[in-house]
Amino acid sequence: MSNRILVIEDEEAIAELERDYLELSGFSVEIVNDGRIGLQKALNEDYDMFILDVMLPHMDGFEICRRIREDRNTPILMVSARKEDIDKIRGLGLGADDYITKPFSPSELVARVKAHIARYDRLVGSQPNDNDVMRIRGIKIDKTARRVWVNGEEKTLTSREFELLVFLAEHPNHVFSKEEIFKEIWNMESVGDIATVTVHIKKLREKIELNTNKPQYIETIWGVGYRFKV
Repeated sequence: MSNRILVIEDEEAIAELERDYLELSGFSVEIVNDGRIGLQKALNEDYDMFILDVMLPHMDGFEICRRIREDRNTPILMVSARKEDIDKIRGLGLGADDYITKPFSPSELVARVKAHIARYDRLVGSQPNDNDVMRIRGIKIDKTARRVWVNGEEKTLTSREFELLVFLAEHPNHVFSKEEIFKEIWNMESVGDIATVTVHIKKLREKIELNTNKPQYIETIWGVGYRFKV
């Protein structure tokens, strides 16, 4: 069965271009041109990925992204004609997995979709019977159930935030550059923006650190990258 993708895009020509290239790559694509209707379908039907335009009638892509993330970890790619970094940071901060600006290469879009779906499939595939649990000081990470507790309080992490936390925690005191982290977590060396790493580190700190100005877990090594302190 082919992977299902929901494209929420009000520019008909762009939506059809996305659909044509994705269907040629074997995906099943459905198009919705209204934000509110798109959100209803996203929450009530099963899809393997969402492609969201930012500017939409009745509900913008940012709000749709936020609402989807409250309910599920399905990969989200946001698309916008606006190139301002603040829009990219906002989208990623709301839980989007990736952000691409118009005009874009259809082949790049397909490459990103394939990479995100493949990674998500690996993460939610076969899991061991016994839960794999890590405990580091006040943090408990259940890798099997994909759940995290900080000082006994469960924290809700996006799929990418969870992957980032596990990767750093599994390599304590090792300093990784942003490029190394991007390659490991996003698995796309040739496409994307390493600013994504900075945004996700910030959001992760907000959830696991008592004081984000004096982090006790994820430390910034200026001019180099980040490390998980133990």
